[in-house]
Amino acid sequence: MWSVRSVSVLLLAVIASAQGANILGLFSSHSQSHLIIHMSVAKALAEAGHNVTVVSMMQPKVMHKDIHLIVVPATEEQERIMDEQLTTMAGQKNSAISTVSRLLSGMDVMIKAQADLLSHPSFQRIYETKFDLMIMGYFLNDFQLGVAHKLKVPVIIDWMTAPIPLMDEITGNPSELSYVPNIATSATQPMSLLKRAENLAKHLIIQYMKILFDIKVSRIYEDIFGKDEILPTISELRRNVSMVFVNCHLISEGPIRPMVPGLVEIGGIQVKDKADPLRKDIAEFLAKSPQGAILLSLGSNIKGTAVKPELIKTIFKVLSGLKQNVIWKWEELDNTPGNASNILYNKWLPQDDILAHPNTKLFITHAGKGGITESQYHGVPMVALPIFGDQPGNAEVMQSAGYGLSLDLLSITEESLGEALKEVLENEKYTKAVRKFSSLYRDRPLTAKQSVLYWTEYILRHHGASHLQSPAVHMNFVELYNLDLYVILLSILFLLLIILRLVLKAMWRKLRGKRENHSKKLKTH
Repeated sequence: MWSVRSVSVLLLAVIASAQGANILGLFSSHSQSHLIIHMSVAKALAEAGHNVTVVSMMQPKVMHKDIHLIVVPATEEQERIMDEQLTTMAGQKNSAISTVSRLLSGMDVMIKAQADLLSHPSFQRIYETKFDLMIMGYFLNDFQLGVAHKLKVPVIIDWMTAPIPLMDEITGNPSELSYVPNIATSATQPMSLLKRAENLAKHLIIQYMKILFDIKVSRIYEDIFGKDEILPTISELRRNVSMVFVNCHLISEGPIRPMVPGLVEIGGIQVKDKADPLRKDIAEFLAKSPQGAILLSLGSNIKGTAVKPELIKTIFKVLSGLKQNVIWKWEELDNTPGNASNILYNKWLPQDDILAHPNTKLFITHAGKGGITESQYHGVPMVALPIFGDQPGNAEVMQSAGYGLSLDLLSITEESLGEALKEVLENEKYTKAVRKFSSLYRDRPLTAKQSVLYWTEYILRHHGASHLQSPAVHMNFVELYNLDLYVILLSILFLLLIILRLVLKAMWRKLRGKRENHSKKLKTH
């Protein structure tokens, strides 16, 4: 009888564990490339049987039949402003710092739109549901941590690249400025004195900009959730984040750096275990590419028409003259750069599946983190045409590692582009280098999906797993760097030096006094 009862209890436990948790995915970044990463996390959890609700500002390209999707689109005015800003950026040189600066000014609509989403009636109904966990796709939307506080659930942040100083701060991870380049610094290892100086200077600039962003998001947070005295501050909410998923694999990508348990690498989460079957037109086009095929995509944010017409004309002239077939992501199919038998245009491309095809020999990319990861995973060399944000840095690191070449989009010519394509296509060293990386990238104890599933369920099992947090999260700047201790030690040392000086001075006076007395006695005799 006791054995039957034991089996019954065990079965009930198995049934209870299989029911899955209610998980909210708040993915409000107005970027399809960001959404692909976030939705890949959500899909992995839905496939494991969890009940996932996702709130987004656009229809995702990655989906699962069991995910409950709520789309709250940006307004037409917000869309117009964002398109204008991106078009402007496509026509000028941009750095990571100038991109961040623009997000404080002309492009701050990307922040405001994420705030407006929280007051939308469709989103407000979220508070009527009992959730166990919130996963927040991060893009300058710290104020959304207030949603998790209101729902009384732990939070996992999903970030699109390797750790940046803010993610380090949230998890208490040390930022090693002497050998870890920040998002604005491109450098190979080891960094020279000048590169370390540049890294420090740009780090300080970014930290200053972070202060400006903190002021902005704190005001938005107070506008949305009120100024109640018992309401935690943004800083307090950050200190209660359970974990941060970072889209990287630093063993293969480098540089090696400290990683506290609260930072979990999920690089390649969007790469499928097995490529999906391609659409008929793409599959047939690739099959008819005996010389190999080239994929061209400038990402999900920049439309082809945003690039200067003369540059598009140059790209078309070079590509149409190649013996390889070219698949070109182009949004306006009634206004293409030109007709050529070896070029196939498509509004949206299954990039990961095309790169996985054995006939794909080269990827012309804007050097976004997602595209570079997929190309490296499938062992496809690249020619990069970076535009803004982290793209110039990604392109430089890619080129330094030997996986391809990087060109300045605004100054390309038929000659420079043609030579770069010829070099990467015909010189085997690029393919060999990127395939070697691919082997290293895949060699890990858990796949990206397994890591997402294990650590999400770990956070759920341990109700936020506060024990994973580094003590550094709850220390202020003075405590963290022992500044108070150093001040005390230096004060004691200074005090001892003063005392020693006084003692020595007194001893000298006494000794000098004795000598003077001795001299006087000698004179009297």
